[in-house]
Amino acid sequence: MSAVTSGPVGAVSTLIAVVAIVALIAVLVLLGTQRAQVRRASEALALSRELRNRYDALQAVTTEGVLVQSLSGRVLDISDRAAQILGIDGPASVGRAVGDLPVSVVNEMGLAMNPAAVLGRRSGIAPAGRAIDSELVGVVLPGMDAAHARMVQVSSQLVPAGDGDADAVLTTLVDVTGRRETEAALTRSEMQFRVAMENAPIGMALVDLEWRIVEANAAFAELLGTSVGALRGYRMEDLSTPEGRPAERLEVDRLLGGGQHRFSMEKRYQRADGHEVWVALDAALVRTPTGAPDHFVVQVRDSTESRLQAEMLTHRAMHDPLTGLANRTLLQEVLQSALEQPGAEARVAVLACDLDGFKEINDRYGHAAGDEVLVHVAGVLRAATARRGTVARLGGDEFVVVVQDVDGPRAVFEVAAAIHAGLHEPVRVARRRLVVAASVGIAVADPDSIDGGAPGLLAAADAALYRAKSAGRGRTEVYDGSMAMGSASDLHRELAAALATDQLVVHYQPIVDLSDARVVGYEALVRWEHPRRGLLLPGAFLSLVQEAGLSVALGQLVARRVVEFVATMPDRTRWVSVNVSADQLGDGEFATTLLAEISRHRLSAGRIVVELTESSLVASGTRIRHELTQLSAAGVPILLDDFGTGVSPLSYLRDLPVAGVKLDMSFTSGIPEDPTAGKVARALGALARELAMVTIAEGIEQEEQAEFLQRNGWRYGQGWLYGSAQPGGITR
Repeated sequence: MSAVTSGPVGAVSTLIAVVAIVALIAVLVLLGTQRAQVRRASEALALSRELRNRYDALQAVTTEGVLVQSLSGRVLDISDRAAQILGIDGPASVGRAVGDLPVSVVNEMGLAMNPAAVLGRRSGIAPAGRAIDSELVGVVLPGMDAAHARMVQVSSQLVPAGDGDADAVLTTLVDVTGRRETEAALTRSEMQFRVAMENAPIGMALVDLEWRIVEANAAFAELLGTSVGALRGYRMEDLSTPEGRPAERLEVDRLLGGGQHRFSMEKRYQRADGHEVWVALDAALVRTPTGAPDHFVVQVRDSTESRLQAEMLTHRAMHDPLTGLANRTLLQEVLQSALEQPGAEARVAVLACDLDGFKEINDRYGHAAGDEVLVHVAGVLRAATARRGTVARLGGDEFVVVVQDVDGPRAVFEVAAAIHAGLHEPVRVARRRLVVAASVGIAVADPDSIDGGAPGLLAAADAALYRAKSAGRGRTEVYDGSMAMGSASDLHRELAAALATDQLVVHYQPIVDLSDARVVGYEALVRWEHPRRGLLLPGAFLSLVQEAGLSVALGQLVARRVVEFVATMPDRTRWVSVNVSADQLGDGEFATTLLAEISRHRLSAGRIVVELTESSLVASGTRIRHELTQLSAAGVPILLDDFGTGVSPLSYLRDLPVAGVKLDMSFTSGIPEDPTAGKVARALGALARELAMVTIAEGIEQEEQAEFLQRNGWRYGQGWLYGSAQPGGITR
């Protein structure tokens, strides 16, 4: 009985144990599975947190704002940048409908728009992952008007499973206000530059690195007589005349090579009609931010008129205003240059010509008739020279011809013969037939005269001229060694003797008030009463005075004579001006003599006026300036002679104690025919009046000239219209 009982009970126990073990194993398996699921859930949560952190970090640094919303239009998420762009509170916006957000949106025309239609789901949005729908709108922040709306680029697209299992709408917002402002500023700047370029009064062009015109304005095209379209693609250097191209190319290469940033040059351009114009060309190289050459900006200004005016002024400074012949300065330059050329001995000769009896013509028929004779003689000399040299007038009736020919000695005799033949025919002057003859002196270049330079050869021709006049006039003499004592050294001795024997005299030319032609003063002019040649004007001997070192002595002589003359004048209001050159100043002797004579004769210092000539030499010494200051301080007025000519006379109005100016006769002679002379006279007069200076115009020969100068502010005048220079004692 017990055995049977133990058998079934044991089997049940065993089964229970097996079941328990299986259950335990199942529990253990289940626990393991749960632990794995928990671990995976923890890892997923950690990954989600990491991704969120990365998302937040990305949104913190990106310039784009992100708005996530459900298909029903409720905000699921919004980045800080998106909230900032829209001007709303980000956390408070989550869960709200997009249409309920406090956002004001306008289109590009400034008209209000529905925020839900802009930021929410819109018809036409492509399926997930496809094309993005983009729109530019304006976001009006609180307190701001629509004109200053923030410009925002809005883009939307579907995102699969963006809201758990459902799709969502991802909207990105980019603030493009700054970029739009930059683009607008750039567009405005470009427009302003184009308007300025198109309306500029001077030529302008944009030129590429190949020196080809990319764009040009109307002024540039008009200057060249063509159209803007025709200029595009044209090479700049092809606009100029051939001789100007190499220098231009060199300047362009220097710009490209970094040797300079800009260049300026004056050159000639060929117009479309074949005419040439002078232009001032200015070019600057524009570089990229990296420093690489990009293009050129070019300005072209028409300088034809100013160039012609400069050439006219230069011509006047180097030519005789009456005859148009070269003056002494140009003559000496031409002769010196000719003597410095190889073979000068065989090719160069000088002819000095002096009219016989010219003083009698002036005295009998007047200076106007004398001028006509001088102009006629100038034409005879030009024709006789026949382009084989340079004809000059030195002053008065003295002429010089520098002959340059393959056979100089033969040519100079041919010229002399042609002069005598040309003067054989009487000159017609105001229904009169006046007979004019000339004495001629010739000097041919040789080693001695070449060593002496231009002054030596001119002195030799002058010595031969003396011989011709003393031998009966109306003839030609050639310089030889026997005349040596009659050339430079002898002339210097003659001048010294002339000073000692009162051969140098002073004549006085009246100066009048242009308003009523009343005589107010005189200019003292020195003359040489030569025992053989008669009365010589300053142009015939002043240069020799300087060479002989007698300038100071001559200045002292003139100062004494002038003061004596003024002391005898019955009209105590009139004054006399004295010409003083730079080489007569500096050692104090002239100032000492003049002031001593004024004191001795008890004159008012203001009745003696010093006219400063050769003003371009004053800057060389402060002692000269000191002596002028001494005279001015004593009450002697200082005038600047030859005003408007010279190297830089305007600077002396500031640097020297100048009380007045004297207009050079080269400008007066051009009135009224030469409009440029009139403009210069008007401008210089205005300048002098602005500086409160006395104004005197010399060389007046016609009433029309006097009226013009008086209208344009010149107070005093002198010239043959009011009388020539006369000996002392004639006070008119």
